[in-house]
Amino acid sequence: MSGVTVTEGTVNVELCEKPLFFRQALPSSGEPKLCVLLLHGIRFSSENWLQISTLHTLAAAGFRAVALDLPGLGRSKAAEAPSAVGEPAPGQFLMQVCEGLGTGPVVVISPSLSGMYSLPFLFQHTQQVKAYIPVAPICTDKFTAEQYSAIQVPTLIVYGDQDTQLGEVSLRNLSNLPNHKVVVMKGAGHPCYLDDPETWHKSVLEFLQTLS
Repeated sequence: MSGVTVTEGTVNVELCEKPLFFRQALPSSGEPKLCVLLLHGIRFSSENWLQISTLHTLAAAGFRAVALDLPGLGRSKAAEAPSAVGEPAPGQFLMQVCEGLGTGPVVVISPSLSGMYSLPFLFQHTQQVKAYIPVAPICTDKFTAEQYSAIQVPTLIVYGDQDTQLGEVSLRNLSNLPNHKVVVMKGAGHPCYLDDPETWHKSVLEFLQTLS
């Protein structure tokens, strides 16, 4: 992982009055293949992606990795969330994040709470989503099977087999996305990526290699 530096910054988003904090890692040489936008759950922040080396791993594999602290959480605590927890936020929120960061179409990694942001973005700004990696996100029940079936974005559904609540509910709904694969992480709980970073990184990188 040598040669990969993680930098910190903030991005202004119209829907939030205060700027949002992010961490970013870039490949040490050459143009990045794609940008991967990493979101997080309610008890977490971009720091988790730093601690388990997801930012380094993605950058070392040639991707631009950006981990955002969501409004009201982590180092974006001062920012006002555009929706109440558990209610789908405007899809425009992540669109403004992408515009502010100049990402181009992104791969969105979305665990748990962040489903309230990533799912509306997926449905309302489909052209901005290169691929979708949901990890037992919330709000999957807020959309219909018909809505899911219209989305052709390549999707990797990941969950831990010990996550018997959100893991199974989200799988049932997300399975309506026609272009999906599923990775079940054995012995892992709700934040399965923290329980087994090695399997997590291997699964994500293998999926990313399939995106031309």
